[in-house]
Amino acid sequence: MVTPLFRIVKDKLHFSFHAGQARAWKSERRFPSIIAGSQSGKTEYLSPWLWREIKKRGAGDYIGVAPTFPLMTRKLLPAFKRLFVTTLRLGSLVGGTVNRFTMSADGEVRLWGARQDEPTNVFFGHASDPDSLESATVKAAILDECGMAKFRRGSWDAIQRRLAIHTGRALMGTTPYNLGWLKQEVYDRWKAGDKDYDVIQFESIMNPSFPRDEFERARRLLPAWKFNMFYRGLFERPAGMIYDCFDFAIHKVPKFAVDPTWKRYLGIDFGGVNTAAVFLAEDPKKKQWYVYDEYHAGGRTAAEHAAKFRAMVPGTPIYCVGGSKSEGQWRDEFKAGGLPVREPDQASVEVGIDRLYGAIKSNKLFVMDHCSGLLDEIGSYSRPVDDAGNPQEGIENKADFHLLDSARYIVGWLNRGFMKLNFGESIGLPAGRRNILDDLPEGVFG
Repeated sequence: MVTPLFRIVKDKLHFSFHAGQARAWKSERRFPSIIAGSQSGKTEYLSPWLWREIKKRGAGDYIGVAPTFPLMTRKLLPAFKRLFVTTLRLGSLVGGTVNRFTMSADGEVRLWGARQDEPTNVFFGHASDPDSLESATVKAAILDECGMAKFRRGSWDAIQRRLAIHTGRALMGTTPYNLGWLKQEVYDRWKAGDKDYDVIQFESIMNPSFPRDEFERARRLLPAWKFNMFYRGLFERPAGMIYDCFDFAIHKVPKFAVDPTWKRYLGIDFGGVNTAAVFLAEDPKKKQWYVYDEYHAGGRTAAEHAAKFRAMVPGTPIYCVGGSKSEGQWRDEFKAGGLPVREPDQASVEVGIDRLYGAIKSNKLFVMDHCSGLLDEIGSYSRPVDDAGNPQEGIENKADFHLLDSARYIVGWLNRGFMKLNFGESIGLPAGRRNILDDLPEGVFG
């Protein structure tokens, strides 16, 4: 019989952590994270950690965040309710469109020994909409499955802003899913020695209730990358990663001051809620492009966006490309706002992906390290994969990658000489050349 994670013994709360959870319990750093295998006890551990944090930090507001509303109601909320409402009887949980736990007067006495001068609430939100997190000032946060693609980098930024006043802590619990912001902004910072971060990793079988036979079966049947990520909690390059040629040790470069004489380029992805842009500068000697800035905002007119763009570059960019071929109205609006925008030279998303891929693989495109939104999207942009780990047609969560779409428009236009052959090799044609047959000797085809 497996011992429950928590229980009341003689009116005292007792926890029964396994070794991985116990290591996380001892961490005193501001942003600890459990990056571990599936079903290893991550979500169940979040609520005990938050209970201790509330007891230590006192009355006030706290927050729990999941990638999506369904995941929040299916995993995070039930685990929280079992501890805070059913076991400890600290207050009530109101569900629906606004999910909020409110501590009762009896709960305050039970937790701190006396009534408090201010109320205590735990608000629950989902990270697929970063704007939904821009409200409360909170003392601590728990983040469930924050490695998923739906848990956007903007949500992590919003959570840190909510914690800033109280220098609050945030506990993250997730399986690694991609090489996005969690890998770059949490794991890599921890590996580099940043004392704000702590990473605790363990396998699924660290959970005593996880069957060893199931673990070994997964090892036999799954691709190594998938087994390592989903059962061992290790970061790997997924099979479906589209820009697998992007080497973060090479193509991510430190920020530097761009020479004012370099040509500037701008790629735009239009949208009423999500208008995004990436800014490129060209090194004329090396013939390389550097993404030196990014933009992502909504709730503005085309003229207001255009004014923002002009303020971010020394004059109007030499070339500005944006939108799909069908978005002529947007281009008209930007032109009326003072920023002419070129139409892409072709309509195929896959051709644009190939051209951007070619620019990266041939070491023509680099991204400055402060452009964290674009770097997150590069690390999480992927094909769907089948149960065997084989990439399938299409793009996972295609509508979420506005900055990459911006990069695809402008780099696709700049790299028009790139061609990808059917057998997977890539070549770059001379400027102005579109046809590889032009390079063949005369008379090859009779």
